[in-house]
Amino acid sequence: MTGKVMHYFAGGNTAKGFYSLYDSNLAGLERLFILKGGPGSGKSTIMKKIGQEWLDKNFDIEYLHCSSDNDSIDGVIIPALKIGLVDGTAPHVIEPKAPGAVEEYVNLGSAWNSQQLASERASIIRLTNARSKSFEKAYALFSEALKIHDEWEDIYKANIDFAKLNGLTNKLIEGFYRDIVLNKKADVRHRFLGAATPKGAVDFIPNITEGVQKRYFLKGRPGSGKSTMLKKIAKAAEQRGFDVEVYHCGFDPHSLDMVIVREVGIAIFDSTAPHEYFPSCEGDEIIDIYKTAILPGTDEIYADQIKDVSSRYREKMNEATASLAKAKELHDELEKIYVKAMDFTAIDDIRSDIHEQIIERAQAIDSQTILH
Repeated sequence: MTGKVMHYFAGGNTAKGFYSLYDSNLAGLERLFILKGGPGSGKSTIMKKIGQEWLDKNFDIEYLHCSSDNDSIDGVIIPALKIGLVDGTAPHVIEPKAPGAVEEYVNLGSAWNSQQLASERASIIRLTNARSKSFEKAYALFSEALKIHDEWEDIYKANIDFAKLNGLTNKLIEGFYRDIVLNKKADVRHRFLGAATPKGAVDFIPNITEGVQKRYFLKGRPGSGKSTMLKKIAKAAEQRGFDVEVYHCGFDPHSLDMVIVREVGIAIFDSTAPHEYFPSCEGDEIIDIYKTAILPGTDEIYADQIKDVSSRYREKMNEATASLAKAKELHDELEKIYVKAMDFTAIDDIRSDIHEQIIERAQAIDSQTILH
């Protein structure tokens, strides 16, 4: 028997640049290992191995996936032990709250051949600079795409019946929470629903919503009020003391795409492209905002304008994705240089040392449980 694993993104390549929600997900940890090291130094491998070891021991695990490399992770959390490991190299800026007491830096650079890397200095600088430029280009293109998306939203914003939209939102809030108020402070976690990656848009919705009793699929158009509705639903849950998982849009981090309140068994999410899903489990329900709150005939009246905007939007998004893919190619070249200079026996020793520290913490927690 093994534990359960949850997959999500806590950082993303967005229209606002690289955007981090790491602090929200690392909050409350009593031990955090911050891994420092170059590309290919084994950070992701260490975290995957430790995650699997504790998964096999029947502990639930959270994997924080890397938005710039589809095969890598940027973090692993063992919630029951309040322990996490995270990639602390750029662009992940992890600000220690209590260095030494909570956070511990782990220098994987101690396992590389500095002399060998020095001989590759020119190539490392060239590839690093080129990779940075590819990311900058991708972010600029995402920003342009967001401006075009705003044009798309304006069409529907001008044709919303706000009274009907607000009525639907209030009806959902009342149905979800009734008059229940919990005598505790809500634990609110901010994550990304999905991410823009070198392979396009990726999400883990089936995994994240697994076990939720009822899923609501929001269908609508850009600017039809889905994010505003989700913000109100999340706020209402927090005010009542319910723990809330708030999932931001991987393209526009200021917009919301999903809210999960497990204490009442509900998940409600924007189920339109690029994360379009349809009911597949008992209890799944579609909420059609276009049908409920958008003036009839809007799609038809603005058909030509919508076609033009959506075409320009897709073009910019495709260009941005191509730039992320180019950054990944350059990163892979950098990795090859570092991998040749790494002593992976030493890296495995570092992983073993971390594993032993986690075991000690698990034993200490178990002892406290027995004592109490």
